[in-house]
Amino acid sequence: MFRKFGSFGKKLLAIILVAATLTAGLSVQAAGGTTYTNAAQIMQLVHDGYNQGTKGPISIIRGTLKSGFSSKQIYLITLSGTEIVFNQTTEGLTDLFSGFNLKSRYYSNVVDVILNNIPKGANLILAGHSLGGMIAQQVAADSTIKARYNILNTVAFGSPLLSAGSREGTVRRLGDVNDPVPYLSVRTVTNPIWSFMGLNREDGGYFGRPITAHKESYSREDVWGRYDVTGAKYGSAKLILDLSTRVFFQSTFL
Repeated sequence: MFRKFGSFGKKLLAIILVAATLTAGLSVQAAGGTTYTNAAQIMQLVHDGYNQGTKGPISIIRGTLKSGFSSKQIYLITLSGTEIVFNQTTEGLTDLFSGFNLKSRYYSNVVDVILNNIPKGANLILAGHSLGGMIAQQVAADSTIKARYNILNTVAFGSPLLSAGSREGTVRRLGDVNDPVPYLSVRTVTNPIWSFMGLNREDGGYFGRPITAHKESYSREDVWGRYDVTGAKYGSAKLILDLSTRVFFQSTFL
């Protein structure tokens, strides 16, 4: 069959296949890295932090953020949420501290990981789920991090509002309508309007299943595929990530 196409036909077929893949919203492996086009794909990277402590809940990946005619070299920091693992800081007490916007060991570990592994002046994008999204917002408001880096974007999946007014960069919170977790912080009481109005909501069809909504909704491209990699609905920003640079970090109490 391919002989009938000739060299031109083979090239045309390859172009069509690549275009079809991009249209479907799937990440694409290219010479310069893997291209991510929507928020659900970023959540899939965040989800890799749920690994029972074998690698850790924190990861850093180098890449390029492309938006319109702009292109910036960035570091993507992904932070997973609550997971009960011995000596890992992703447990209930950290949830409680973060819900009241207090510093926790997870928070300080993330700050240390950034300071020790990312060069000063770099552009940062933070992405986290649940507790990880709360920590991401706190880090985006950290005075030391803001002084040393350019925080471009923070994407929080299923996370309550934290540190409003002091976070650097653009912060977008994504929340399934059936997920109650985005309202579980002191800010829902002290700043109820922004807690609700600042949440981008979609219905993943989990009525009566709040825990399932919290765990499963955000990695679904049929629900969150219209949001770009920065969390902007109908946005066009994409990330080209060099997955060979990805490094995971533990977050312990010791």
